[in-house]
Amino acid sequence: MLTIRRAEKTDAEAITNLINSAYRGESSRTGWTTEADLIEGLRTTAQEIAHLIQQAHICILVGEIEQQVVATICCERIQDDELLKAKLGMIAVKPNLQNQGIGKQMIRAAEAHAFDLWSIKAYCMTVITARESLIAFYHRQGYQATGLVKPFPYESDLWQVKVEGLEFAYFEKPISQSTLA
Repeated sequence: MLTIRRAEKTDAEAITNLINSAYRGESSRTGWTTEADLIEGLRTTAQEIAHLIQQAHICILVGEIEQQVVATICCERIQDDELLKAKLGMIAVKPNLQNQGIGKQMIRAAEAHAFDLWSIKAYCMTVITARESLIAFYHRQGYQATGLVKPFPYESDLWQVKVEGLEFAYFEKPISQSTLA
């Protein structure tokens, strides 16, 4: 059974390993969220995760099964277009546990937590435009493209982009009574 809780600084290494294994490298190919054909290298570091955990405007949740971190999601409170929003990101599920509803549970928990914590008015996220199956998944969770697209950050000490033309598309989900149910 999945237990969801707020991350602590001591979780930083486990969260980092999970995110990197879910997105990059050969281990990510076990699941359907891999970016291995698009980007190589790391997605994040333990130092970055530990820093994010300590920020008042950021909340990282972890999902555990038998006290092992198997899922994570990051929520960041942002002010955008006069609206207070929660930006969701670094959504990761252990590759061999994907397609079991854990990602959906993590998204719902993050949405509820952000609403309770910050009284936000909408949720948002960015997704690499080449990730069509992931975009379809987020559509099924109620997220819609805003039409805003920005270039992917090619310059990084952590990763190397393997294909040209990567972009981030912006998605948003307004809060409604059905969202909160």
